[in-house]
Amino acid sequence: MKQAGFPLGILLLFWVSYITDFSLVLLIKGGTLSGTDTYQSLVNKTFGFPGYLLLSVLQFLYPFIVDPENLFIGRHFIIVLSTIVFTLPLSLYRDIAKLGKISLISTVLTTVILGIAMARVISLSPHIPKTEDAWVFAKPNAIQAVGVMSFAFICHHNCFLVYGSLEERTVAKWSRIIHVSTLVSVLISILFATCGYLTFTGFTQGDLFENYCRNDDLVTFGRFCYGVTVILTYPIECFVTREVIANIFFGGNLSSVFHIIVTVVIITIATFVSLLIDCLGIVLELNGVLCAAPLIFIIPSACYLKLSEEPRTHSDKIMSCVMLPIGAVVMVVGFVMAVTNPQDCTHGQEMFYCFPDNFSLTNISVSPFQLTTQLSVLNISTFQ
Repeated sequence: MKQAGFPLGILLLFWVSYITDFSLVLLIKGGTLSGTDTYQSLVNKTFGFPGYLLLSVLQFLYPFIVDPENLFIGRHFIIVLSTIVFTLPLSLYRDIAKLGKISLISTVLTTVILGIAMARVISLSPHIPKTEDAWVFAKPNAIQAVGVMSFAFICHHNCFLVYGSLEERTVAKWSRIIHVSTLVSVLISILFATCGYLTFTGFTQGDLFENYCRNDDLVTFGRFCYGVTVILTYPIECFVTREVIANIFFGGNLSSVFHIIVTVVIITIATFVSLLIDCLGIVLELNGVLCAAPLIFIIPSACYLKLSEEPRTHSDKIMSCVMLPIGAVVMVVGFVMAVTNPQDCTHGQEMFYCFPDNFSLTNISVSPFQLTTQLSVLNISTFQ
């Protein structure tokens, strides 16, 4: 919302969700036309080894482009501990259907986090100054925003795994599931985006939780819930990366020993990357434009256009012809903008409105506009 402008951002969220819905159905249609049952085999049959290799790289990289004085409460220790105790055991499952109940828990926790964000709109929003450009219709960084939104909706890399877990595997049933899932997802995304932006407007950061004050116990509980959702969600991403390795190097099948070894290696590398990077905004942007954009916009459209024998005037073909160049623009322009104009990152730092009454203005690094408005929010007792 901060990058695109609030009104345009809402419209873009609906647009990206529609494209996601369409392309997910398109992938399964392409699989049906080509007689394939994985994303990799679909692209391999459509574009040969070069396309297969490109998709494998994108699918493999997607889960890796992520982001106190006492060691035992420090960020690094908590990440390593939660990875060993929870993420690794869950990732060792061989059947993705077994993660269904775990995903349900993640969805419930997401609803709890949303409730916290909605509650804080009421209690915080009146006491935080609004930036001057808060309500302009559109901003020049809208393409960067599309990259972040694409990251939020990307699930194409594991859609064949989910499709394969259905008892009744038909395009019609898949389409119904995707329509409902996408609708729920876009509603949740809009509520999150609206609550966050209404509360902090131009001060909104790539990681919304960085905007809240450390002494806010309710938000601290929300951070805990969010951490749990990441722990419960990542194993699904691990399935995809492991499948890529299995298809390329092991002919699609992993023995029990290699299944464990490959899983441990994937989790170890991903954990190492997460220990080094703590700025979520740039992670979302780069992941969105480099991986999500081609996986959502470009590859499903290209596969369908090459495989389908429908006339050129067919609605699916027209839509695919529109999606493909738009995806290319989002990917190239979004990457350039993400590198040249990255989001601010204040990981672990308190925002200016969180300081007590007797803080010194000289100790705060904020914009001139913030300095002129923060006198109105010096008393933060209303936040607690």
